[in-house]
Amino acid sequence: MADATTASTARPARIGVVTFPGTLDDGDARRAVRFAGAEAVALWHADTDISGVDAIVLPGGFSYGDYLRAGALATQSPIMRSIVEAANDGLPVLGICNGFQVLTESHLLPGALVRNEHLHFIRHDQSLRIESSETAWTNGYERGQEIVIPLKNAEGRYVADETTLQQLEDDGRIIARYIDGNPNGSAHDIAGITNAAGNVVGLMPHPEHAIVPGFGPDTAERMRSGTDGLTFFTSVLAHLGIAPVDDVVPASHAPEHHTADAGIRE
Repeated sequence: MADATTASTARPARIGVVTFPGTLDDGDARRAVRFAGAEAVALWHADTDISGVDAIVLPGGFSYGDYLRAGALATQSPIMRSIVEAANDGLPVLGICNGFQVLTESHLLPGALVRNEHLHFIRHDQSLRIESSETAWTNGYERGQEIVIPLKNAEGRYVADETTLQQLEDDGRIIARYIDGNPNGSAHDIAGITNAAGNVVGLMPHPEHAIVPGFGPDTAERMRSGTDGLTFFTSVLAHLGIAPVDDVVPASHAPEHHTADAGIRE
């Protein structure tokens, strides 16, 4: 893995952020990418071209209205077919909340995200413990480090069969656990996992909402210090060997004119 301090500065990293119908947090994800020192590239669900990006973020929201199952219809979008192929070839992919659901529905990650055990939508600042610093998206953290980032979901409970859960434990593929209470009944207190290669990560809480000093969650050290989530985005730059830059190209926006079902038509 390259060290960002010695990485090339020839160009900024280009990180794609996908917008599906019903996506809510694509704007915040693009902003987090820019704050990390990369160029945010808007990717549209109905396209097949991932624009040669270096990494991809699948943001939170309610893609396709969560019809059938949360994240299920998004897997049929043209863009996801390209992303699955690229991820299997090693492209770093981060799925946040609904993006995590899309990753499990796409079988890029095992298990499933189902209705919270208490059957309520939840939203609060959540304490996590980082369990792995060996992935493309967590290498900037220390194993055992405790962070605070926002959590908001109704279908956030991670479930899997016992064999899968034991394999995740044995292989060190649980990247973050809930601490100070399990908010949704997730098995083994799982907040996030990775694939075997470490390039694909799914996380239920929202790191993109905790990137700006003074505007994020409280931490033990200082009220509303709020930057614990930024390291997910800077980590992938170190993984890619591309140094962060101060002046990146502003993010483009998804097309204004579209049809909600365009991405699932053959």
